[in-house]
Amino acid sequence: MPETAVPAPATAPSPRAGAVIAESATARGRRARIALRALQILLALFYAVASALPKLIGHASAAESFDRLGWGSAGMYTIGALELAGAVALLIPVLQSVAAMALGALMVGACVVQVAVFDGQNAAMPLILLVPLALIAWARRRHNADLLRLLRLRA
Repeated sequence: MPETAVPAPATAPSPRAGAVIAESATARGRRARIALRALQILLALFYAVASALPKLIGHASAAESFDRLGWGSAGMYTIGALELAGAVALLIPVLQSVAAMALGALMVGACVVQVAVFDGQNAAMPLILLVPLALIAWARRRHNADLLRLLRLRA
């Protein structure tokens, strides 16, 4: 006598199954927020220490690059101050999206300068930095409404 497959009786999902899925989604969301915050901290450290500091202390390599551009020390200190301000603003919740967009615009300018003046020698670095900045700007975009609300209250 051949065996036939008998369909298993349909059972209703347990109430706990929905809770497990919700907990899993919450845990993923929490891990994503932590990872994004860690990325912001790393980028802030990079911009403050590795990028802005040499410009603000007038390190020879930074001064040489800005002299080659024809911008001199005023341009070097201005770019250094913008990078430092962006690094600090990446850590302030209401400013983090705007800071990422501003630093992204600075990186587009840096890429153009690298290609136009320095023959594309280090043009990839600003483009690489543009990717996590765009991610932060997009992921933290809801803070733009909060910032706008604060600015309207001040006006």
